[in-house]
Amino acid sequence: MYFRCLKKFNTGMVKPLVLSFICISYAIFSNAQFTVTGRVKDGATQKPLQGASVFADNTTLGTTTDADGRYQLWLPKGGYDVSVTFTGYTSESQRVTSNDVTHEYDFTLLPKEKVMEDVAVVSSSEVRDGWQKYGGFFIQEFIGNTPNAAACKILNPEILKFYFSKKRNRLKVLAAEPLLVENNALGYQIKYALDSFTHEYNTGISVYTGNPLFKELIAGSDSQYHQWQEARLHAYRGSMLHFMRSLFNQSLSPEGFEIQFLVKVNGMDSALKLKNEYAAMHYEKDDSTQTVGVYPNQNNVGIIYIKEKPAAPYLNTHPDEPDAFQFSMLTFKPGELIVIEQNGYYYDQNDVSVSQYWAWSRLAESLPYDYSPQGY
Repeated sequence: MYFRCLKKFNTGMVKPLVLSFICISYAIFSNAQFTVTGRVKDGATQKPLQGASVFADNTTLGTTTDADGRYQLWLPKGGYDVSVTFTGYTSESQRVTSNDVTHEYDFTLLPKEKVMEDVAVVSSSEVRDGWQKYGGFFIQEFIGNTPNAAACKILNPEILKFYFSKKRNRLKVLAAEPLLVENNALGYQIKYALDSFTHEYNTGISVYTGNPLFKELIAGSDSQYHQWQEARLHAYRGSMLHFMRSLFNQSLSPEGFEIQFLVKVNGMDSALKLKNEYAAMHYEKDDSTQTVGVYPNQNNVGIIYIKEKPAAPYLNTHPDEPDAFQFSMLTFKPGELIVIEQNGYYYDQNDVSVSQYWAWSRLAESLPYDYSPQGY
């Protein structure tokens, strides 16, 4: 998963937009399954790694390798980023899809110590009291400031190492093992293999990459269980996960979404309403692979969700944003086709950035992408 800060974009439809983060992600839910198998080995010794964690990013779906380094992972049909993590080693990911002829994926991991040492030298010296000095800032950027963020807790902050470069005016955060984040608002524990987090103070841009695996918490009572289900449904409605599924199924309007292009007219930023949203997005479905390809006529695409208003805390910190609907923006890389799998996963994810309301959510509002709202 990749996050990057975007600068504001001023539309004519709404008031000026503000700095926010992108969140590249994907969505899944389906009943039919396919099996992914393979082997994980040490890149230095070529020996198998037993007990390595193998999982589909942003889902609750994972397994571990056996004594021979082999694994078997069952996934609902669609596409995923499958990641492998092992303490003391770098993490690796591969894109997999149920449409592939083969579902055999091998991984080779490298020892992490040398990698972290090299990065640390570039990043300047480690800050001894890093958590005390930068922990609050890291939580704000990584977990967020939403109401759910107050119910989130990092269980192992001691694994974080903070590096500050005076020359570059840059903060870098590394972790030797996955972060454990407990979200008591949505009822999940998130095992987040953080590759790195950097914040450039000169530009105000933060970037972090990593691979999250979700695990459901056990509810202490029926009321807590139902409270979590309601909170998850609330987080889902109007989310990017909800949008991608709606776009794939051509159900944008019934689900409460509207697409507008953000363009310049006479030097002024304005929003262009679309007569046919799917035609404007060059929507084309391939029934043989159960995928949808889209590439919009304009790079900046405004997404309006009309069934819910923005959360009060968001409006408090973003007073110039519209208050009658939730507004987010997708920025597409020029000339690039985005392919959406039947489960909502899309690629190449680096070709699309997300800002505004969706980006405000961050980790505290995240759902695993095998979440299904059906039945709630």
